[in-house]
Amino acid sequence: MVPLLEMRNITKTFPGVKALDKVSFSVHEGEIHGLVGENGAGKSTLMKVLSGVYPHGTYTGDILLRGELQAFRGINDSERAGIAIIYQELALVPEMTVYENIFLGHEIHRGLAIDWNETIKRADEMLRRVGLDVNPESKVKDLGVGKQQLVEIAKALHRDVKILIMDEPTAALNEEDSANLLNLLREQRNHGVTCILISHKLREVIEIADTVTVLRDGKTICTLDSKAGEVSEPVLIKHMVGREISNIYPPREHHPADEVVFEVRNWNAYHPQLERDILKDVHFNVRKGEIVGFAGLMGSGRTELALSLFGNPEGYHVSGEVFLHGKQMHFRHPKEAIKAGVAYMTEDRKGNGLILIQDVKQNITLANLREISRRGVMDNNAEIQVATEYKDSLNIRTPSIEQQVGNLSGGNQQKVCLGKWLFVKPDVLILDEPTRGIDVGAKYEIYTIMNRLVEEGMSIIMISSELPEILGMSDRVYIVSGGKIVGELPVEEATQEIIMDLATDY
Repeated sequence: MVPLLEMRNITKTFPGVKALDKVSFSVHEGEIHGLVGENGAGKSTLMKVLSGVYPHGTYTGDILLRGELQAFRGINDSERAGIAIIYQELALVPEMTVYENIFLGHEIHRGLAIDWNETIKRADEMLRRVGLDVNPESKVKDLGVGKQQLVEIAKALHRDVKILIMDEPTAALNEEDSANLLNLLREQRNHGVTCILISHKLREVIEIADTVTVLRDGKTICTLDSKAGEVSEPVLIKHMVGREISNIYPPREHHPADEVVFEVRNWNAYHPQLERDILKDVHFNVRKGEIVGFAGLMGSGRTELALSLFGNPEGYHVSGEVFLHGKQMHFRHPKEAIKAGVAYMTEDRKGNGLILIQDVKQNITLANLREISRRGVMDNNAEIQVATEYKDSLNIRTPSIEQQVGNLSGGNQQKVCLGKWLFVKPDVLILDEPTRGIDVGAKYEIYTIMNRLVEEGMSIIMISSELPEILGMSDRVYIVSGGKIVGELPVEEATQEIIMDLATDY
């Protein structure tokens, strides 16, 4: 049986880096094909070759659709062939309506004018096909991330797509939205749509994929058949990282001290633009050497809580009390929080965590320039020394500390972001989605670093939408719902079912 898609001996080189090295990859019609590998393994590069982002002539090797050789000169060529790609960073225009986004670049015309009535009608049909009950005249910016993801899929499906490529589609979704999206992919498979799913969430890949291909270091390692029982988490991890990892969450031997380092009482926050309370009477504490997990659905208020405590950069109207080492604090700006020993690592490393056009050393020292300055002048040798120390201690894989951060893999970008905040030497480190969008090998390294930090006496607040991560890394768990803390559990008593029950009971 001829595969629907076949990529033969694809080689793609960037200056100084061979991103793909004779990669071969095939997909049969009507299947969901998982594509997994560590950050930098070549997954996204391979899909950009397929979708025409990297046009014919910029790589070597062949692309065949139903046995016919293809030479895509750009994205329009691949779209005409029935290939659509949806990236983790959604390509929607927030200020435009849902129907305008779905037909953007493919408008329906009547003569020289756009037929808006027909556009809205067809957009409504596509929304029903993806199970999204929203007014097509709503603006995209007013939809949650899960609904925006469905708009992207509707946008792809209306073009009569044959192969739908999804790059980390559930990275920013909560458990419920992720489950809905996976069900939708199953439904589209029944409608004849073939799907290529790139994901670091191995459990989702195992749950939904018919076959799985593993890439490592720009090479094809293997293709496994789920129906033949070849796909399991240990097997995928072994092929991805080249070694066995028996426990994704490394064990921690120590026990937290009784000393309360950070405490919040009666904390409230009001959003002036939304004109509503986003946090209500929040109480919690963190002990020395403890990892405290914050679980909850997207929009529950976890990130808003972290930002309001970290100098309130969003300008919420806040009230309540914050204590650090027993002393009451009031941070009016993030720099005051940093100076006191509180650091916050954002969930959005590319947008808010790093300056992608600057190099590794500049990013690592960015939040604590005073430490490497002498009489107001930066000491370049000190900057190099500090950056080299964190590169080595965090195992940041980069050819040089002068490499632009934007050229690093997601996992290494995350470690640079972590290094930046460790350089301010905080007592309390808030990690917001610390492993979002990074592979299992990089996750293990981040977890190992977290364990080392708490063993050295640091206190960590970890916000995560991945419940296995919450349960695997936390000493205690707070559950947030509707801007309130609705539960507190020692990790020994916490289960995914209990957490979800509390998180949705508002």
